[in-house]
Amino acid sequence: MTLISTCLPTTVVGSYPVVKGSGLLARMDPLKHAVETAVADQISAGIDIISDGQVRSDMIRAFTSHLPGIRGSSVVGKVEPARQAITLADTKYALSRHPKVKGILTGPSTLAHGLSIETPFYRNKDELVQDLAQALAVEAGYLQDAGVALLQIDEPIFSTGAANLAVGREAVNAIAARLRVPVCLHVCGNLEAVIDDVLKTNVAIFDFEFANNPHNIEVLSAKDLRGRMVGYGCVDSASPAIESVEVIRKRIEAGVDVFSAKAMLLDPDCGLRMQSREAASGKLKNMVAAAGEVRAGYPD
Repeated sequence: MTLISTCLPTTVVGSYPVVKGSGLLARMDPLKHAVETAVADQISAGIDIISDGQVRSDMIRAFTSHLPGIRGSSVVGKVEPARQAITLADTKYALSRHPKVKGILTGPSTLAHGLSIETPFYRNKDELVQDLAQALAVEAGYLQDAGVALLQIDEPIFSTGAANLAVGREAVNAIAARLRVPVCLHVCGNLEAVIDDVLKTNVAIFDFEFANNPHNIEVLSAKDLRGRMVGYGCVDSASPAIESVEVIRKRIEAGVDVFSAKAMLLDPDCGLRMQSREAASGKLKNMVAAAGEVRAGYPD
């Protein structure tokens, strides 16, 4: 699988700090400037595969607020696909500015666990997950048709022990099975208790955090990835401190020793939404610089 011609390509997990605009245009679309800023900052930093910034809302409401059958944080009826695309406009904007963009969906299990069931239509969240997957698959199709380089599904709930991993895994598989573009599964946190279940998912890329959870390197080192790539979190998205290029380079080198340079896609541990614009931009720039230093030692 070749996402980009360079070795150790850089990307982002998704979200970026919200920088709102002002004036008449901002009144019409208060977050348009935030999208433009997120895209511009990623391009300026030199990121190979960017996102739209995910600035419209939090990762749950960004999707659930558009799905029939859901009102607020409650499921009140059968969940159906959105009546129109949810993230397509912002993704198309990113594609108009950069050739490589990832589409991003919050996974069905994470969405389900952010909702309460207030209808007899669903007996439990496992049943809800299945319909959420079908709704998200429609959105994924829109993004694929727009030309995204890959599709990322975020399932942070997988590492917490709260989700039924067998059900969650099959829901992700159901989305991936309908796509031609590579699918990436992002799971943050400590993986030790869940890694065997997570690796059974039929995706091309597994994206994990290693900067804030360095033990994950040891956890993964004993596993057979069967030729699949690793999204390698090498920047701590939970800290406002901008790590030096040297610190990030050493993290990347530790990953190369385990996974090999050609099997890695570099990114922050998670989204950077909670950091300042200056911190987020600085982290991305230093990550790109560190990637370049490590990349220089490996042929493409």
